[in-house]
Amino acid sequence: MSFISLKNITFAYPNGHTAVENVSMEIGKGETVAIVGQNGAGKTTAVKLMNGLLKPTKGDVIIDDWNTKEHTTAQISRKVGYVFQNPDDQIFHSDVYSEVEFGPKKLGLSVEQTKENVMKAAKLAGIEPYLQENPYNLPYSMRKFVTMAAVVAMDCDVIILDEPTAGQDMQGMQRISSLIAALKSEGKTVITITHDMEFVVQNFERVIVMAHKNVVADTNKRDIFWNHAILEESMLKQPHISRLSHTLGLPKQILTIEEFVETML
Repeated sequence: MSFISLKNITFAYPNGHTAVENVSMEIGKGETVAIVGQNGAGKTTAVKLMNGLLKPTKGDVIIDDWNTKEHTTAQISRKVGYVFQNPDDQIFHSDVYSEVEFGPKKLGLSVEQTKENVMKAAKLAGIEPYLQENPYNLPYSMRKFVTMAAVVAMDCDVIILDEPTAGQDMQGMQRISSLIAALKSEGKTVITITHDMEFVVQNFERVIVMAHKNVVADTNKRDIFWNHAILEESMLKQPHISRLSHTLGLPKQILTIEEFVETML
């Protein structure tokens, strides 16, 4: 049963530009889904429709049993949390603790529950040592974890991560993977939009490909990254190890270094 349902969605901006056209997709509770495609494919618009930042020009977006047309963005944020690509578009408090506790407080949680949520989210995001710091004293990569924690602390059913790996080193990438795994273990739905195909392979089974303002493929990652027609249409590249395997003419549809090594032995 789907938790998020986009039904024949079209969205046009006030200047007349149509960003998505007749898009439909279903995402179940507890799924981890990557939405990929080139700039202009409609990814960001699609996920902003999911959390009510945008309302469809045509069609309906249903979150659980809520039609987003009938609820405010603030109401929808109780169900769907959105982590912006640029943390500076989200952060507005002078210390990390206040930033992370803002959402739970606005939801009307008790002082005790708010503190519990903040500390849990801070631990998952690896920002416990920085709770009394001004967020803008932290590097860009760490500010991204502050915004992740701020959304996780709201205990939403759905967490949307917009380009979470941008500006991250290997340690940061591993921390994001651990965060996604923890959210998945709690039954949360995790959706990412990203240009990082290695990140997709490591953390997501289902991949939705967008191009031409619509969905052109929706299946498991192996079928996506070894479908050269889909990759060409959407102007996506295989993960590096898959491209190497293809160049070498290896017989298996390899996605990971471990699979590559096993095939070469």
